[in-house]
Amino acid sequence: MGLQARVRKEWFIIGIVLVILSAKVHPSFGVKGGPLKPEFTITYFAVALIFFNSGLSLKTEELTGALLHVRLHLLVQTFTLVFFPLCVWLLLRLLSLTAIDQWLLKGLQTVSCMPPPVSSAVILTKAVGGNEAAAIFNSAFGSFLGIVVTPVLLLLFAPPPPFLSRPSSLSSL
Repeated sequence: MGLQARVRKEWFIIGIVLVILSAKVHPSFGVKGGPLKPEFTITYFAVALIFFNSGLSLKTEELTGALLHVRLHLLVQTFTLVFFPLCVWLLLRLLSLTAIDQWLLKGLQTVSCMPPPVSSAVILTKAVGGNEAAAIFNSAFGSFLGIVVTPVLLLLFAPPPPFLSRPSSLSSL
């Protein structure tokens, strides 16, 4: 395989490396309030562009067919919203015995209870030739489920710190 063919095949990875290197050289370009304005461009424009681009490349039949893969969606949602937070919770039980800061462990637990980012799920699925329609559906559905499931998981796996709990003097009332 020639260099040009290899670059065409691996354009996404090459692009990621180039963006990381340019961020290393000019970090002020992408900071909050900088010329790129990531607080607006990434939050609104980039995510919308990813969904728009994915939508253009999908046929309606593919998206409709992806909706019917109920077992796949159940597996993906169970893995991301139940199995993964549970595994991280078990790992953090072991790590809590070490000298790692407890707030870092609580932060890891919090991140594990959230649904995965929409953009990365769709882009990575597309990059490896996976079922893009199913990825779009699961990303959107997981985000909606996350509105309810994430707070419940946080209550289960990451109880509030002691300074946020009720004072003992009020418990007798």
